[in-house]
Amino acid sequence: MRDILPADKARRERVLSVIRELYRTHGFDEIETPALEEYSRLHAGMGGDNEKLAYNVLRRGLDAEAIESIGQAIGRAADNISQLSDLGLRYDLTVPLARFYASNRGQLPGVFRAIQIGPVWRAERPQKGRYRQFMQCDIDIIGDDTSRAEAELMVASLDALDALGLEGATVRINDRRVLDWMLDSFGFAGDERPSVLITIDKLDKIGPDGIVAELRERGATSSAIDAFESFLRRAQTMEYNAFGERQIRKALPENAPDDIVQHLVGIGEAVAAGRPSTAATVEEIPLVFDPFLVRGMGYYTGTIFELAHPSVPYSLGGGGRYDGMIGRFLGQQVPAVGFSLGFERLVDLVELDADAESQAVVLVHDADVPVAELVAHKAALLRALSPSKGRVRLERRVKNFKALLERSTADGYTAFATVSAGVEPGSLELKPLS
Repeated sequence: MRDILPADKARRERVLSVIRELYRTHGFDEIETPALEEYSRLHAGMGGDNEKLAYNVLRRGLDAEAIESIGQAIGRAADNISQLSDLGLRYDLTVPLARFYASNRGQLPGVFRAIQIGPVWRAERPQKGRYRQFMQCDIDIIGDDTSRAEAELMVASLDALDALGLEGATVRINDRRVLDWMLDSFGFAGDERPSVLITIDKLDKIGPDGIVAELRERGATSSAIDAFESFLRRAQTMEYNAFGERQIRKALPENAPDDIVQHLVGIGEAVAAGRPSTAATVEEIPLVFDPFLVRGMGYYTGTIFELAHPSVPYSLGGGGRYDGMIGRFLGQQVPAVGFSLGFERLVDLVELDADAESQAVVLVHDADVPVAELVAHKAALLRALSPSKGRVRLERRVKNFKALLERSTADGYTAFATVSAGVEPGSLELKPLS
């Protein structure tokens, strides 16, 4: 976890403002959910490895003797951890959204488009670009089982990156049902598929040889590994910057399920229609079909996707369809799909200038200027500036005047004026800081 200094905080808020307003123009409404959720919800088997990284909150009212007693039980049975904890910090925004929708469905439209922006917590191993508290920016559509929902999310997210100056992004897309069908067609048994998917997810890191070697080391079905290896090493003509039924079928074994293929094709057609400035036809849309895209969250039931940009080798976001989650809370199935931007990675790539219309002024005053005069100067300047855009800060003059101005510039201020005793409010001369 980390502290964020004023200049960085201002920059982060400008990026968030662009994302938030872009999503609102696409018809999404912002909601807010608590940082804490019930332990049972956070550990319901839907969050994949993130459940292991959750911060749990100790039950209130436990004395030392009770904690020691339960602690001894935990030593014998790890699943007794819930006896110590009944709440936890959210590790993503999807589980809280599912609970929110189940609790408030009667007050929401039939198809609900949600924006959620807020911090989440995971007990990660700290490293560059990976924090234990970090911001997520999510949009979700609940109540729509058609390809329109995925297309709306993708168009809005691609538009958001364009608005941040990161044109040229693409979305890698797959379907968890495709993965299940492929593994079945190769001959992998149902109980070994979770571990096989963990290995397949490393394809871009260790390559086909590494995948085959690891599958054999794991003891997966030998004949299935042979079939999978043969598929990986088949001769094929790669088609880049193209997305359509022909390209999807070429990337899969023969006789892929028509309904899944058509769902993916429908998404491509809708994205092409939603981004006419960048995609004249479905063949040119910024989608790439990747039959080995896995994504580790346990709640995905259909389409899955990741956001890529040519400037970095890692994804800038992702998501998928999780039609089974809300039913766990509501008692009836409700279709849902979401897209999450990786804000901490994204913000480091964005270069946003301060608002050109804003004026941030530092008033550098002598020590002998009366307080009433200082407040009058500040009030007069705020009235002269745009009410929603102006900022004024008072700074006492110091010996190192240059360092004071440099610090003010780093804090986002654009102009300064010097204030001496007896000067009339409104008569100060503003000078640019850069």
